[in-house]
Amino acid sequence: MATTEGQEHTPLKRVMGPKLLLLFIIGDILGTGVYALTGQVAAEVGGAAWLPFLVAFAVALLTAFSYLELVTKYPRAAGAALYVHKAFGVHFLTFIVCFTVMCSGLTSASTASNAFAANLFRAMGIEADSGLITLGAVGFMLLVMIINFRGVSESVKANVVLTLIELSGLLLVIGLGFYAIAGGQADFSRVVAFDTPEDKSVFLAVTSATALAFFAMVGFEDSVNMAEETHDPHRIFPKVMLTGLGITAAIYVLVSICAVALIPVGELAASSTPLVLVVQRAAPGLPMDTIMPIISMFAVANSALINMMMASRLLYGMSRQGVLPTFLARVHERTRTPWAAILFTTALAVALIVLVSNTDSQAIRALGGTTALLLLGVFAFVNVAVLVLRRDRVEHEHFRINTVFPWLGAIACVFLVTPLTGRDVIQYQVAGWLLALGVVMWGVTLLTHRKEAPHLDPTKLNED
Repeated sequence: MATTEGQEHTPLKRVMGPKLLLLFIIGDILGTGVYALTGQVAAEVGGAAWLPFLVAFAVALLTAFSYLELVTKYPRAAGAALYVHKAFGVHFLTFIVCFTVMCSGLTSASTASNAFAANLFRAMGIEADSGLITLGAVGFMLLVMIINFRGVSESVKANVVLTLIELSGLLLVIGLGFYAIAGGQADFSRVVAFDTPEDKSVFLAVTSATALAFFAMVGFEDSVNMAEETHDPHRIFPKVMLTGLGITAAIYVLVSICAVALIPVGELAASSTPLVLVVQRAAPGLPMDTIMPIISMFAVANSALINMMMASRLLYGMSRQGVLPTFLARVHERTRTPWAAILFTTALAVALIVLVSNTDSQAIRALGGTTALLLLGVFAFVNVAVLVLRRDRVEHEHFRINTVFPWLGAIACVFLVTPLTGRDVIQYQVAGWLLALGVVMWGVTLLTHRKEAPHLDPTKLNED
């Protein structure tokens, strides 16, 4: 039953008001993307690195409108899986969407692990090669596995603290950057200069950089899973989600302007810790060699832990629903955590780290781009689902957008998925292998459940 405010009865405790929800959204979006990929974005377009972040924000905003209509219409904690299931009613499609979201968590966590290792060695004053970065990233991923296995969960207070740490690092970059610019230490003319690769036009360079920069804007979609724990989601979500997206977009644009104004593009692109380089150049007299890498480590560590917990629980939930092999639903008797799903997702993440390990910056680019690729595919389905579900009427009032927005969102997401953006082939290869694994696992499950067709209830995927 739904209340007059469009707020369904739920066994979950509603604890999140607008302030906590805003911090959750900002904290989920901020993190690995801007800390690790600013230099890679600049490598595609030159000094105008702020433009791809702005375009990525516009695409994210279109999809956010679709999420807002759906989360206020169906305030349940299942996100894209629920919307696609309601719109199309095809269990295999719902499974693929669930599995894709899970895979995006793995690639995002692998990206964060590489960035964590790079910042760790930078803070220790060690010049690490790609092999050492890979070893450090694998070690960090194993540490995340142990924490995940012990059943540690992010409380609202912990999320607030980590968000403030992430935010402080970016505000530090902006503050010191503009102080240095005002003091004449920067070449501000680079900010409006396009320095694209010889084999790419400006349009192709911008779209290629946008496809990569989109990784920095993802995270807003996770907030819909908090719908059952938010007070009056119909009233709160639209204003808070749009505010959170606007704040993060402004921060990203300002950070990228500071970065390219202070550091030549080639030097920025070659660094796996670009924002550390910016702060060092802006304030050479301050002891930032250790402080900034540590702040960056907090930011990316939070991303890795959240994504690995999400991935393991989602895999466990799909197994419990009978759409994946049943051994993945095993729970440890003492810790009450899904140990089999944790081991399986950790093994996949470690394989990603090891296999995509040419250099630390290229690995971050490949894994971050794959994360964006997977989620853009999911977002395309969500935008179409809005249009399909217009025929489904609900009793309570909900946020509603003009039909043109989901159409534009779907078209933009599909375009950014295609090779027309100049995506690296390795991103399609990684995504393809992950999805192929999902199809194989679905097939194995069908063979072991011949008498009973698999049933997928997306509203129960996050239950332990």
